[in-house]
Amino acid sequence: MSLLIDNAPKSVNIDGAEVEINSDFRTAILFEQMMFDEDFPEHLKIANALQLFYPVLPNNLNEAVDKLIWFYSCGKDRKESSSKQSEGGRCYDFEYDDGYIYAAFMQQYGIDLESIEYLHWWKFNALFKSLTNDCEIVKIMGYRTMKISSKMSASERQFYSKMKRLHALPKSQSENKKISEIEKMLIKK
Repeated sequence: MSLLIDNAPKSVNIDGAEVEINSDFRTAILFEQMMFDEDFPEHLKIANALQLFYPVLPNNLNEAVDKLIWFYSCGKDRKESSSKQSEGGRCYDFEYDDGYIYAAFMQQYGIDLESIEYLHWWKFNALFKSLTNDCEIVKIMGYRTMKISSKMSASERQFYSKMKRLHALPKSQSENKKISEIEKMLIKK
């Protein structure tokens, strides 16, 4: 499918029938947040994902999951649609970076993501990927993904190291709990 030729889909074909899918960008953001939430029970993720995307749950759940992934990937092969990631993980988080993303859409497109009633996930994703370097979120994602090398001057390495630390995504609650427990054990000794 192509946003240039085809209409962005609001349904998927499962077992030869068109099945409505929640296509608003908010649904996909909630899905992504849930999938990356290390504190959300793994065994509940698929069931909750299906409920998020399908107003009426299809009978063929395996195909429903496949179509959900296809839809979330904007109709692209998974290899093609890999999201922006840094060597240490993700370079953005919709919850943590919400203000930057909101401001970028206002700045570049004049779109108020809070008050817009509907924006198809595929269109949101295309706009997000196309934000220019003038937007603070793009600069921050650049810092997060910056590879610091010995070819850089000492001042550049120092600057980018500082920016990586300043703009690092927070650790998950599980990771924070582990660190906290380790600290408690160490303090006792």
